Amino acid sequence: MKENTTTLHKPVKILDGIVMLIICIVICVALYVLGITKTFSNNTMRYMFKIFLYITMGTMWNLMSGFTGMTSLGQQVFIGIAGYSVAVMTSTYKMSMWMGLLVGAVIAVVFALILSFVLFRMRGMYFAVATWLIAEAVRLWFNSWAFVKQGAGMTVAVKQIPKVRELYIYALTLMIIALIVVFALLRTKTGLGLTAMRDDADASSSVGVNIFKSKLLCYLICSVFIALCGGLFALQKGSVLPSSSFGIDWTVAMVFIVILGGVGTMAGPILGGIIYVVLSEFLAHFPGWSNIILGAIAILVIIFLPDGIIGTLQKKLNFEIFSQKRLSAPKKSLKQKADMAA
Repeated sequence: MKENTTTLHKPVKILDGIVMLIICIVICVALYVLGITKTFSNNTMRYMFKIFLYITMGTMWNLMSGFTGMTSLGQQVFIGIAGYSVAVMTSTYKMSMWMGLLVGAVIAVVFALILSFVLFRMRGMYFAVATWLIAEAVRLWFNSWAFVKQGAGMTVAVKQIPKVRELYIYALTLMIIALIVVFALLRTKTGLGLTAMRDDADASSSVGVNIFKSKLLCYLICSVFIALCGGLFALQKGSVLPSSSFGIDWTVAMVFIVILGGVGTMAGPILGGIIYVVLSEFLAHFPGWSNIILGAIAILVIIFLPDGIIGTLQKKLNFEIFSQKRLSAPKKSLKQKADMAA
């Protein structure tokens, strides 16, 4: 546990370092062991599978919006592309699910790269609306594309259907990698540039931040991980449909997770993903009311906890979990010490 004295008031306790690393490793090892040894029931692993993937998607949306300032409402396009890639590769071309996941990730990256030349010319509301319109256009195209059987959808024809335990392990591994990648990225100079770009894009550009390259890196990383989540969801469901695969419900879930947990925090999407899945499973018993209740909860959080649960706790108790601001602080303090010694 270390202290960040860069604030003007009380020092902020940074919860990272060796102790937090050991705690995280123990938790991850325990989750692997409980899944591999079948300590968790199949039903529990299904819930955990969803939690892991929603945490991953929430983390990626938080990277784009919370840390970079690119609020997207069209991330479902990568879920749909990956889901159909898995279905086409396994059903039409009789390939393995791994080939389907790989093809889905590659197509998502290429598609994101093409979109970047148009989307990155826009900011704020225009960027958000444009991403949603593109996702809707792709959904309509798939709905009328004969190769993917139009609106009838496709089935995932895997020779050996992954067991619940295997899907659990895949989702857990993907979540861990996603969290490490985001945390590592935010601790680099590029990560500092992303947060600076979020606060003031023009000012950050004037001090040497390459806006286009920074946005592109962030967008491509998010497209890969969200596409892999979409591919795993397709494997779990066994089929894909244009209406569900490209539905905006996916992005609504990501937004809800981040708002609930805390925008611009590392731990926010983790807590938000857990709460979202638990609420969704409970509210499934109340058809027609689930979205209304989730929407009401989101509104209450925005009004009374604008920083989310984790963000509010961090401000009230003066702590920060896995801060992304640790790169520059030690260098500054060392320089100050050197000046004082001189």
